[in-house]
Amino acid sequence: MSCPALPEGFDLTDPDLHQHRVPLPELAQLRQTAPVCWIPQPHGVAGFDDDGYWAVTRHADVKEVSTRPEIFSSHANTAIIRFNEHIQRDQIDVQKLIMLNMDPPEHTRVRQIVQRGFTPRAIRALEDALRDRATRIVAAARESGSGDFVTDVACELPLQAIAELIGIPQQDRSKIFDWSNKMVAYDDPELAITEEIGAESAMELISYSMNLAADRKACPAEDIVSRLVAAEDEGNLGSDEFGFFVLLLAVAGNETTRNAISHGMHAFLTHPDQWELFKAERPATAADEIVRWATPVMSFQRTATQDTELGGQRVEAGQRVGVFYSSANNDPEVFDGPEVFDITRDPNPHLGFGGGGPHFCLGKSLAELEIRLIFNAIADTLPDIRLAGEPRRLRSAWLNGIKELRVTYT
Repeated sequence: MSCPALPEGFDLTDPDLHQHRVPLPELAQLRQTAPVCWIPQPHGVAGFDDDGYWAVTRHADVKEVSTRPEIFSSHANTAIIRFNEHIQRDQIDVQKLIMLNMDPPEHTRVRQIVQRGFTPRAIRALEDALRDRATRIVAAARESGSGDFVTDVACELPLQAIAELIGIPQQDRSKIFDWSNKMVAYDDPELAITEEIGAESAMELISYSMNLAADRKACPAEDIVSRLVAAEDEGNLGSDEFGFFVLLLAVAGNETTRNAISHGMHAFLTHPDQWELFKAERPATAADEIVRWATPVMSFQRTATQDTELGGQRVEAGQRVGVFYSSANNDPEVFDGPEVFDITRDPNPHLGFGGGGPHFCLGKSLAELEIRLIFNAIADTLPDIRLAGEPRRLRSAWLNGIKELRVTYT
């Protein structure tokens, strides 16, 4: 069967498509005519032993899937909707050790431990260091006159935030950045990163993090790592669990926030009225609108654990269900004028941090802090920043990535 709302063979997870655009017109068509629609795929093209998935495009239905983990599992096939067709099943299964790909009650146990690192107090403790870092990042960009906003500005603060959070020494931070880049870039041939290199980088990062955890277990310090791996009578993470937690942070915390900042800058520069408004008023609502507009994670997936009904469609046990955040965040039933970039939008119930439920983004407050700090620094130091070229997009099945954004800083 195929989806009558889409052209024959059209796949919403096609990385070649995403290298050029987010398929917002097609997602709008699905919301209107087939909000839960079967998308056929050549057998195994996504790395799974099946022939397609259900595309869920309405805000309400994405929330329903997200909040019913007993019926829609993250663990069965992981949350990644499309791997390389040559991936082996054991390479998929090992990713079930990442919190993103767990279901309750195991997910609940791990999340209760790691959220110690994301308390309001822990985030506030980072603010001064990150504000100083943001100021220095932007000052260095100004000195260069022009360049690639992604590498000059957007990349560093999310990396430094994670490194500060878990206490990675400054001399090791460039390695973390390099590994995280390679883990998500294997779909883009221009970057010359193979899937094997991506897997090797993941193992390097896990190994580094496991060694850091082992050091803290042997000699606890006054830092977050010790609180996660060496806490007594509170439960703690094993060294391997900590390694996979840092792996998750490197993608969910670093790559996504970087792309929110890159898309946010592009949105400001193509909506100059909003940039002028931001510079003058710095509305607290701006970060949420940047995340809604960017939607750095376009889609995740769940797998039905039993026969069920969703949006009027019968979904069978074992079938994959793709939740399309890019579509939900442009649902006109929820957002007035979703095609408008409006930094004063309020309320703004976007799903850029997930659709609620157990997998709602643990680092939401940290991401919003980073976005606020970096754009405040840009507005203060680079008020006349302007575009010098069109953004070049990352080839990825599920990340809405910008790999280059040429700008003039002064």
